Amino acid sequence: MTPSTSDPWATRRRLLQAAGVAATAGLAGCAEFGGEPSPQETIECDPVEPASSVSEYATHPDEDVSMFGRGLRRLYYYPDEHVPESVEVNWSTPMNYVGHTAAKASPVPTPAGDTIVFAGDTGRIDAYCPDGQKKWTVQTGATDFGFHGSAAIVGDTAYIGGYDGDVYALDIDDGEIVWHTPSSDLDGTLAVGSSPAYYEGSLYVIAEYGSPSSGALWELDAETGEPLWSDGRIWGQPHPSPTIDLDLGRIVAGSNDGVVYCWEFPSMEFLWEFQADADGEEREGGEFRAGAEIKGTVAAHDGRGYFGSWDNNFYCLDLEDGSEEWAVDTGRSNMSNPAVDPEQDIVYAGGDSGIVRALEADSGDEIWTTNVNGRVIGALTATAGKVLAGSYDSHLYALDRETGDRCWRVENRGRVTSAAVPVDGRVYYAERGVFSNYYDDEEETVLEEPGHAYCLREAQ
Repeated sequence: MTPSTSDPWATRRRLLQAAGVAATAGLAGCAEFGGEPSPQETIECDPVEPASSVSEYATHPDEDVSMFGRGLRRLYYYPDEHVPESVEVNWSTPMNYVGHTAAKASPVPTPAGDTIVFAGDTGRIDAYCPDGQKKWTVQTGATDFGFHGSAAIVGDTAYIGGYDGDVYALDIDDGEIVWHTPSSDLDGTLAVGSSPAYYEGSLYVIAEYGSPSSGALWELDAETGEPLWSDGRIWGQPHPSPTIDLDLGRIVAGSNDGVVYCWEFPSMEFLWEFQADADGEEREGGEFRAGAEIKGTVAAHDGRGYFGSWDNNFYCLDLEDGSEEWAVDTGRSNMSNPAVDPEQDIVYAGGDSGIVRALEADSGDEIWTTNVNGRVIGALTATAGKVLAGSYDSHLYALDRETGDRCWRVENRGRVTSAAVPVDGRVYYAERGVFSNYYDDEEETVLEEPGHAYCLREAQ
């Protein structure tokens, strides 16, 4: 499809045709395009100069690696990236067509920033140049729910897991599938909704299983896709991505059973688990209870792990032994991935209350709160001077990092549930499709308009 800012959507037949494509489309045409920007609102916020560099603590030890959350600690911290004081939509393209309520996959740039990889919920993966020229598109076999985890890019290869239970490696230059590890090689996975973590030749992914509702942490050989190790102790079909703290030697992940699991890294010896306050119905013959689902990925900073739960709490754990350091009652469930400023020791958290919070990392004390008028379920992003947050009210918000004041918001089509990723003065993100009657059991659910992938630039 040619990207546009107002792609018409005529019939459901076109949706079925789009989802049914089963071959690599090769190198697509590279015509640049424009269009009218989405409506936006802007107030004055003090500009902040981006940092000249970022430590390995927030990025990846290897310069040729780009991942969801930016680094192994999943801090979503981009102090070296400038977000414009006023923005407009540079380009957008239809990407998401499925009503599945999980957060949509987030865009991932190559380390050089010259290619942006988007994964959609029909199993399509697209690569774009920053100006909106499409480099390639690939249709995988993950056609039911597609991709909700994001890619990890290592050198010239992108790695991603799909809701078909398979893991894919693609050539970043042309989209060719380098290797494909099927579900059958991973003990019959139901889905891989997590985003891979890469370190020293290995990929670490969390897989989901059905009957019983459970999960496993897997290590794969990044060169071949061969499974090397797994631990299937997880319950509750986990969605979060694995987080690695190299200094402390820990790899952690949460799950729908309300538990954060921790292994020693890199030995992969199991160390501890932390149970959030699950008070719902018993599941899987009493193996776990509902009510404390952990949907977001843990952010690791200074020996601590930060995450939200459906038990209405936002937690801080000691990653050494899994003990609780503090918890903040947010009033409603939390599934957003927090962002962390490791220089100022501040955690930014969002949740179903529609409130974005800035918290002291060591105590949980509140610095500021801002209402973004809708649930926040995607990842927050901390940039030079701003926090980016997608909302269920179909806007992407830029908030002042010091005060929480709203600098601007951009109106989109659907609910903004991916992370917003800043690259060289542009901002990339994705939204859900727009559906009518989605929660009405007596009416047919209808796709009114596909969710788009977006690129924002400084207003011209």
